[in-house]
Amino acid sequence: MKEYAVFGIGNALVDFLLQADDDMLKELNLEKGRMHLIDEKQSKAILEKIKGKNVKTVSGGSSANTLAIMSILGSKVVFCGKVGHDEYGSIYETEMVESNVKSSISKINRLTGHAITFITPDYERTFTTCLGAALYLNKGDIIEHEVMKSAIVHIEGYQLEGQLRETIMFVMDIAKQHGAKISIDLSDAALIRRNLDDIRMISKAYADILFANENEAEAFTGLKGDEALDELSKFAEICILKLGEKGSMIKQKNNVIVIESFKTNVVDSTGAGDAYAAGFLHGICSGMTLEKSGQLASFVASKVVSQVGSRLTSSVLEDAKSLNLL
Repeated sequence: MKEYAVFGIGNALVDFLLQADDDMLKELNLEKGRMHLIDEKQSKAILEKIKGKNVKTVSGGSSANTLAIMSILGSKVVFCGKVGHDEYGSIYETEMVESNVKSSISKINRLTGHAITFITPDYERTFTTCLGAALYLNKGDIIEHEVMKSAIVHIEGYQLEGQLRETIMFVMDIAKQHGAKISIDLSDAALIRRNLDDIRMISKAYADILFANENEAEAFTGLKGDEALDELSKFAEICILKLGEKGSMIKQKNNVIVIESFKTNVVDSTGAGDAYAAGFLHGICSGMTLEKSGQLASFVASKVVSQVGSRLTSSVLEDAKSLNLL
């Protein structure tokens, strides 16, 4: 038995969330639906432009979001990331601890990373991300015994490009050496297109569990629907294709499981994929079947999209129990 269900490593980011329209995106020269990597100067200019608007500030980051929800569901988890020696870095670490996530967060004299999320009336999300301190996560920040004592190591695809890739490869090598499964969320279609050969190679060599939405799957495989899922299954033992309101599909070997979505009033789709991963990984670590894990994942994702923000309260646990999902 491993001490931790999941060791998650990711970009520790503070999220700034606001409602926007297409005109604002055009004014800021942002391509709708994309994640845009920007530097500190660009970020400060955007923050200045949105000053005075109704902006919600919460701790975020894909892997951290997943772990925070897993903790609510009852999993013992640890998060590894890097923040700055600033107000937001202190808030971030405090909120992770308050979420009952073991903190393996290191600090550096840089600005804490942050993402500005623009939510348009059609619920589409457009991101600008300044990685800041998160970009400086290195091998020396990894506490190896935390990786060794984890059943699953969860990776966000955002870290599979640039200077962070070496650190992530180091973590995945430790995981392989000590029998931990490796879960990779492909994260972003544009990221995949920029690094297609490398991400396919890494997935083939390391992934045991692979998460992708329709756009990410198409970018990764050049295919859609069932054909995309079949191709994904060549790269990992368990592959999950998320289909939004159409539900999801899970494939292991020749077994394909169709998971229905839970109907809800969609307010903000930010963090839906992170929540889905939380439900699924909690299910797997708790010994649930793939089908039951997928149902829990679908339910948890439906709760996230019915609100603004990527984190949930403890009420999701009771709601899941009432539906016999836990």
